[in-house]
Amino acid sequence: MSEYSWPGENGRRMPDAASAWTETVRVLPVGTRITGEVVGRQPFGVFLSIDDHPDAVGLARIDRMPRCMELPTLGQRVTGEVVWHADHNHQVGVVLGEWARHEDLLSHFRVGQVVGGRITKIASVGVFVRLADCVEGLVPIAGPTAFAESFREGQEMSVQIVTVDHEQNRILLAEPLP
Repeated sequence: MSEYSWPGENGRRMPDAASAWTETVRVLPVGTRITGEVVGRQPFGVFLSIDDHPDAVGLARIDRMPRCMELPTLGQRVTGEVVWHADHNHQVGVVLGEWARHEDLLSHFRVGQVVGGRITKIASVGVFVRLADCVEGLVPIAGPTAFAESFREGQEMSVQIVTVDHEQNRILLAEPLP
């Protein structure tokens, strides 16, 4: 079986989402906690069969998935929260609980804060430092490339938070001033 499939390709009955749409929006408003089963996978996200709502189609989009995670597998049970409704294709947008917990990780970091981390990668743009599980920041190279040559992967280092971009899920770092 392919890594990707549509809900109807997995032996599941395709829901009549269009006929049930008004009722679906009424009983699954934004903010509703849901539980369901993954019934389809595509490069852009997973389709869910939402418990107790057989004609509702849930979609957890990959653009909300933390980089350190993978799409859930077919048949996997998941929990989440309704975050939008798409009238044009009768889908209920869902952020999976696992993904939402990772989004909250950035809120622990503040501009100006000095934290410790471990270097995970040295690239032409700078040094990537893991600050926490699933949270990495970049110390950009501002001058000569000798800067990057003074580090090695796995090395511990202290860094200062320069910016925390919640929209892009990014943290910009700098070496702390002495």
